[in-house]
Amino acid sequence: MFKSLYAKLSLALALLLIVVGIVYAIINLSVTQRHLDAINQTLNRDLARNLVADRKLVQQGELDDTALKQAFHDYMQINPNIEIYLLDSFGRIISFSADPDKVIRERVSLDPIKDFLEQHNKGPILGDDPRSLDRKKAFSVTPVPSPNSVDGYLYVVLRGEAFDVVANALRENYLLGASVYAIAISLVVALLIGMVIFWMMTRRLRWLSDAMDRFRGSDFAAEPSELTISASPDGDEIDRLGHTFVLMSTKIANQIEMLTSQDAARREMVANISHDLRTPLASMNGYLETMKLKARELSEAETREYLDVALKYGQQLARLVEDLFELAKLDTIDQKLNKEPFSLSDLVQDVLQKLRIQAENKEIRVRAEIESDVPLACGDIRLVERVLENVLVNAMHHTPRGTEVKINVSTYHDRVRVEIIDNGAGIAQSDIPHVFERFFQGTTSASQSTHAGLGLAIAKRIMELHGHEIRVTSAPGAGATFTFELAAHTPL
Repeated sequence: MFKSLYAKLSLALALLLIVVGIVYAIINLSVTQRHLDAINQTLNRDLARNLVADRKLVQQGELDDTALKQAFHDYMQINPNIEIYLLDSFGRIISFSADPDKVIRERVSLDPIKDFLEQHNKGPILGDDPRSLDRKKAFSVTPVPSPNSVDGYLYVVLRGEAFDVVANALRENYLLGASVYAIAISLVVALLIGMVIFWMMTRRLRWLSDAMDRFRGSDFAAEPSELTISASPDGDEIDRLGHTFVLMSTKIANQIEMLTSQDAARREMVANISHDLRTPLASMNGYLETMKLKARELSEAETREYLDVALKYGQQLARLVEDLFELAKLDTIDQKLNKEPFSLSDLVQDVLQKLRIQAENKEIRVRAEIESDVPLACGDIRLVERVLENVLVNAMHHTPRGTEVKINVSTYHDRVRVEIIDNGAGIAQSDIPHVFERFFQGTTSASQSTHAGLGLAIAKRIMELHGHEIRVTSAPGAGATFTFELAAHTPL
C-alpha cells in the first residue's frame, strides 16, 4: 500500500500533523492556563488587603479571630471560587476556610509571597496550593495585622477546589471538545492540502518512473522523448534527474544500436574473411596436391608454374592476414601515435621507389608532382607510409596497363595535401560512400578482384587516428582521386 513515494509522503505528513496537533494542544492549554492565571491575579491583586479592611479583621493592631472565622464562613458562601488561609510569619498554616480533609500542606513557601508583595515579577506569580504537594496556583496576599507589623499573612488562593471542579467539568464537556474538534478540522484540511501539493510535486517523478519502465520494457532501445521538454539541467533535483536519465537512455540506446550494427558488421566481416581466406587457400592446396599426385608426370616447367601459382596464393593469404592484424591493432582504444615532423615529399619518393618494380610489372607509370617549399608534415611516419602504400597499390590495381598514376603534394592552408590520381574505370556514385568500408567491392567491372581487401579501410582508420579524413572523388570512366591532408609542422 505504501510502496509509492506519494503514499509515503502522505503518511509522513499525516503523522507530522498529528504530532503538531498534540504539541499545539498541549502548548495551547498551558499558555491559556497561564494567561487566565495572569488575568485572575491582576484583577484580584488587592483582594486579600480589601478583605482585611472590609471585614475589619484587624482591631487595635491585632487580628480578630471571631471576625476572621465569620469572613471564612461568609466568603465560602458568597464566593466559593476562593480559599482563604491564615499563615504565620514562617508560612505555617494556622487557619483556613477550605475543607479540612483536603488540606495536606502544613506550610507554604514564602518566596512567591515576597515576590508578590515586592512586585518583582510582572507575570503571574504562582504560590503553593495547600491542597497539593506539587500544584501551584495564582493567589492574593496581604500581611497582617499590618504591613509595618507582620505577624502573619492572609493568603487567598484565587482558584479553589470548587473552581477546579467546575473548570474541569467545563473543559471536558466544552473547551476540550471544541479544541479537539477545531484541531481535527484543521489537521484534516492541512492533510488534504498537503496531499494535493505532494501529488503535484511527485507528478514529474511518476512521469520519470513511467518513462523508465517503458525504457526497460523496450529492452533499453527506445528513447524517452516525452521527457526532453520538462527535463532541464538548470532546474531542481527532479529536472536534473530527468535530464540525466534522458542523456543516459539516449546514450544506452545509441550504444545498443551501435553494438547491433557492429555485430552485423562483424558477422559480415567474418563471412568475407572466410571467403577471402578459403579461396586462395583452396587454390594453393589444389596446386600442391596436384604436384604431389602427379610429381612424376609433370615437366620441370609445369612444376615451376604450379609452384609460382601456389606461392602467389600464399603471398595473397599472408597480405590478408597482415592486413587483418594491422586493422585489429588500429582499432584498439589505446592505440597511440608517435607523431613527429617529417618530409612528406621525401616519404612519397621512398614509397614510389619501393613500389617501382610492382608498377613496372604492371606496365604502369607512377610519377610525383611536388610543389616547391612544402613544409614538414606532423604525424606518425610509419602509419602515413602505410596510407601511401595502400592507396597507391589500390590505384595501380584499378589502372589499365600503359597508363599512369600521379601523386600531387602541395600546401593547403596550414596543412600538407596529398592527391593520388589514377586513370582507372572510376567508381560509381552509389559506391563512393562505401569505398572505405571493410571488404567492400565496387559494382564496376574494373573494380572486381579476387578479394575486396582491407587497404583502404586501414588508410581511413590511420587518418582518423591523426584527426583527419581521406576522401575520394570519381565518376565512372573518369578515374578516381584520393585526397588526404596532414597538419603542417610549426617550428617553436
